[in-house]
Amino acid sequence: MKRERAKGKAKSAKQKIHPPQQGNNAKQKAWQDRDCFIPGFHAVRETLKDQKSPLQEIWITKGKTSARTEEILTLATAKNIPVCFKQESYLSDMFDKISHQGIVGVLSAFAYAEWQQVLRHSLQEGASALLLAADHITDPGNLGALIRTAAFFGAHGLILPKDRSAGITAAALKRASGAHVKLPVVRVTNLGRALDELSEKGLWIIGAAGEAALSIYDFDWKRPLVLVLGSEQKGLSPSIRKRCHQRVGIPSPGGVESLNISVAGGAILSEIYRQRARICLTKGIPRALTTNGKT
Repeated sequence: MKRERAKGKAKSAKQKIHPPQQGNNAKQKAWQDRDCFIPGFHAVRETLKDQKSPLQEIWITKGKTSARTEEILTLATAKNIPVCFKQESYLSDMFDKISHQGIVGVLSAFAYAEWQQVLRHSLQEGASALLLAADHITDPGNLGALIRTAAFFGAHGLILPKDRSAGITAAALKRASGAHVKLPVVRVTNLGRALDELSEKGLWIIGAAGEAALSIYDFDWKRPLVLVLGSEQKGLSPSIRKRCHQRVGIPSPGGVESLNISVAGGAILSEIYRQRARICLTKGIPRALTTNGKT
């Protein structure tokens, strides 16, 4: 019955988006670079569960039957979101480089957070404030993985520059696997000026750099801070590097030169969490805390 109701809604929904012609790689890339699609079961499910879900409709491969499909249908029905059943070739043509799992959420556009709102919220966290800044990361997959990692460790926001940087795309949202609903992502015109403003408000600007002499395990992370991660090829840019109050590095006992940016971010965020949680334990609080200080 659920499927029949969903089909009825699908028939009445206007189809505003048409797939590219098969074999047109430029058009396929253009669709995957847009920020109005959320592919994959986990990404769609978490977006549906969000109280302010922006989804306008959901596409599911025609004939797809599974417990996951039923869960999506149930969540969509509860929120009156239309479900459209598409031929498998339709989704494959649009997302040939993305494992969409036969489920895609459609929205008008990804809603970036407002800079002043993220700034106010981080200041309210006091000494536990934790923001991330990505210094011109260009790979959407790395960006999506970083979003998931940052959300896992309870960061309060991610700052991206508008130019020469990956933005939120279908590929990034797939890799984030639903974590985008837990982490405010903001785009700023000038990353350097944004860091200057944060510094003026009392946050430490800490840059991750492979050549840094100070280990992440020797730095005191128990302070309000912005963790800045550099691009995949060039690391921290000169203008951002000079704004850092301190640069830290991850020691490599195996002699490997560098790590993927989301992996490096995860290693540093894990150490931040460990140090901050230890402070809570010394105060007699037995449970581990998130980075915002709440149980």
